[in-house]
Amino acid sequence: MTLDDINPGQAARIMAVDWSRLVSEEALRLRALGIDVGAQIRVAHRGVFGGRDPLAIEIGRTTVAVRRAHAEAVEVEQL
Repeated sequence: MTLDDINPGQAARIMAVDWSRLVSEEALRLRALGIDVGAQIRVAHRGVFGGRDPLAIEIGRTTVAVRRAHAEAVEVEQL
């Protein structure tokens, strides 16, 4: 299951990230924001226009907007 499959309000743990699907600058930014293997996250909400993009995810006490294309590269397990 990918991060894009998680519904708002659900918590998950990041199991793997396919960094090869991302441009190197994007990968560095996501890692700097805490999106990496083992991190616990929660989908706060999704955008309402254009295919539910972007996703707002909570990592600790921080809320981050992530594009749907990036979320598809992140494998998660629901908690």
